[in-house]
Amino acid sequence: MTEESDSSFSHASIVDTSRLIIQRGSKSFAAAAILFDDETRDNAYMLYAWCRHCDDRIDNQELGFNSRPQSAETTQSILEELRAQTQAAIDDQPSEDPIFEGLRYVLRRNEIPGRYPLELLEGFAMDATAHKYRDLADTLQYCYYVAGVVGIMMAYVMGTREPAALQRATDLGIAFQLTNIARDVREDAEVGRIYIPGDWLTEAGVSGDQILEPQHAKALAGVVKRLLTEADRYYASANEGLRSLSFRSAWAVAAARGVYRAIGDTVRQRGASAWEERVVVNDGRKILGIAEGMLDAARAAIVDRHILPPPRDEDLWTAGEYPARPVS
Repeated sequence: MTEESDSSFSHASIVDTSRLIIQRGSKSFAAAAILFDDETRDNAYMLYAWCRHCDDRIDNQELGFNSRPQSAETTQSILEELRAQTQAAIDDQPSEDPIFEGLRYVLRRNEIPGRYPLELLEGFAMDATAHKYRDLADTLQYCYYVAGVVGIMMAYVMGTREPAALQRATDLGIAFQLTNIARDVREDAEVGRIYIPGDWLTEAGVSGDQILEPQHAKALAGVVKRLLTEADRYYASANEGLRSLSFRSAWAVAAARGVYRAIGDTVRQRGASAWEERVVVNDGRKILGIAEGMLDAARAAIVDRHILPPPRDEDLWTAGEYPARPVS
């Protein structure tokens, strides 16, 4: 996308719009993104802006906050609109919306297969239809749709195409989403969404309609701790993918991973009081995450790149391993 392109927006204006969205919508990811080289950072901004826009439209919220009720019919109509706009971007058709112009550029510039943005919308469809998560496989499949495919698209943006590296990128996205689920249990339950595996809640003696009852806080904390232990396995697997990236990209990814793991650690430490207020990472911890990420990236470039990574655990969720269940 250049000033001479068929877009009615300049590339700079789309990037600026996208940058403001990530700075307001996710300070943690914004802090990590500054570590990318200019082109990768701009692409990351535009991809994030599209993801944030779709999520906000489906949840009738602004930058991830203040979700307001809307009818199922309205949500379904919005979903179909987003699918049509996304397909147009995949087909390289100009848009009058800078968000979708940004997506069009990112897909074209990085040769990202169209299946991935469409799969992300499948995750939002699961939200729109109040999908029930019966077991861990259900939860992990949702995590793949709404975050794992974002990891894959970011891998393309960072210049990685190898299947093994894409799998590690998927693992990082899944880890991020499991952390989100752990942090946002109360907020999600208040709007009728429970992503924690249903069989885990049953084992803990917590029914879905009682998940917010104070008498279940300790049991819920135990289930969430179990979820975060699962997330740790995906974080560890994702770490082995750093060797496939340039130093600056590996640094940004490792920094984001460190900050997000800190969110999970805080939820784990707070136990039954984890949802009394939203867990956030302070600036000091973000700076530490950036410093730790630099060390991880250096090790990946100097040492890990010259040796084969350990095999990925066979029991980690793999896209295609489980047949896609109907969205219902």
